[in-house]
Amino acid sequence: MVFSSVLFLFYFLPFVLTIYFIAPKKYRNFILLIASLLFYSWGEPKYIWIMIFSTVLDYTCGRLVHYYKCNENINKAKLWLGVSIFVNLGLLGFFKYSDFLISNINNILGSSIPLLSLTLPIGISFYTFQTMSYTIDVYRGDTKVQNNIISFGTYVTLFPQLIAGPIVRYQTVAGEMDNRVESYDLFSEGIKRFTLGLGKKVLLANNIGILWDNISHLNMSNIPVLTAWLGILAFSFQIYFDFSGYSDMAIGLGKIFGFNFLENFNYPYMSKSITEFWRRWHISLGTWFKEYLYIP
Repeated sequence: MVFSSVLFLFYFLPFVLTIYFIAPKKYRNFILLIASLLFYSWGEPKYIWIMIFSTVLDYTCGRLVHYYKCNENINKAKLWLGVSIFVNLGLLGFFKYSDFLISNINNILGSSIPLLSLTLPIGISFYTFQTMSYTIDVYRGDTKVQNNIISFGTYVTLFPQLIAGPIVRYQTVAGEMDNRVESYDLFSEGIKRFTLGLGKKVLLANNIGILWDNISHLNMSNIPVLTAWLGILAFSFQIYFDFSGYSDMAIGLGKIFGFNFLENFNYPYMSKSITEFWRRWHISLGTWFKEYLYIP
């Protein structure tokens, strides 16, 4: 299920919004959790267990890290932090790189180990980075531990940003998980932002993508120079409007439900250097790597 589909726009979203705003506030996280699991299951039912496993794992690891830190047992706190990171990266690496590893082993040793040909679970990179950042932040003391597994599960599975980001660090929405405020102003702002993203995706990205597809299937050995440049520009704008459109829709949906997600794109094609481009493109991913890999 994608945000621009008729199923999502005219059936899933109106139904979820109706149930969500009718329900008392204390049940809204549970409704979002169930809706998010249904949203994910629609497109990837066989891998829903991985998301549930990651949720339970990092909820448990976060609780244990906090417990042992409070008891000044840093070694055990580090142990459970390591368990979280190892298992999360292990799952991500298994699905993304197992065939790559097997292929290299076959090439080096001359063996014939069959490839697994696994389908990459939708959104696994996003929710893996999010759950790891939570456990790391609890260890660092940058965020409070979440004792309610429903609230934590809502954070991990939140359907507005589950498939294509932005990557939401727990500390940026910790206060909104259990005490967010929904309002007409936020709802209106969210609808405007969602509509803008929908326009980027449907009107621009999809149509520019048709041009790119046509040019990419031409014979590259005798393609005219102007046509080649047109293809380059079409690909550049298609991938930008598609990705930033999804981010706009996610941010808009977040505002509708009372969440304030951080921006993910900041006019990257206005950049004057590769460094500046990196800061403006997929900001949430760049920030994640800076905070959890580069600086440490």
